[in-house]
Amino acid sequence: MKCLIELHYLPSRQYMSQLAAHQVVELERHEYFVKQSYRSRCIINTSQGTQVLIVPLTAKHGKTVITDVRIDHSQKWLNNHWRSIQSAYAKAPFFEFYADGLHDVLFKKHTFLFDLNRELLTLCLKWLKLSVRLEESLTYQETPLEAVVDLRNAISAKNQGMGLHTFQTRTYTQVFGNTFVNNLSLIDLVFCTGPSALTYLRPNV
Repeated sequence: MKCLIELHYLPSRQYMSQLAAHQVVELERHEYFVKQSYRSRCIINTSQGTQVLIVPLTAKHGKTVITDVRIDHSQKWLNNHWRSIQSAYAKAPFFEFYADGLHDVLFKKHTFLFDLNRELLTLCLKWLKLSVRLEESLTYQETPLEAVVDLRNAISAKNQGMGLHTFQTRTYTQVFGNTFVNNLSLIDLVFCTGPSALTYLRPNV
């Protein structure tokens, strides 16, 4: 099966669970950038509760094709994100095993958001040992072919999840709190569960 979806910044478990259900993933590269979406933000779990990490962008991006959206490196966002990630997950069981790879990708200082997100997605797939073939869309199609599952904009930051699908998966031990926080960035799952992370993306039945 094949799905069509936009790229997210350090994508959520919900996002990755959808990719895990498909053999081929087509990345939408001809859409316009959508503000206040997971394209430029993710959610992590900290000692003070959830925290949103946002990638700053240059100028305003109304009607800008996603591949032309530039990251604003004049701001100290990389150091801030990394300090937040370290503070949240340094004590997680598998942080030291995966942290260097994540640090290396983030601190390449990509010019374009699309390129950063694509490399982060590739890293996430590697962590999960998930065999998914990535493709990129050739044109923008309002309605894709019937054989393609259209998941574009299905996972909304404003709705804190998917509007098209119910998402319930197994819980796991998180670093902070007694109440499980669902659908955080995949890094929460990977840092906490390590090599078994993929099993926690399967439906909880």
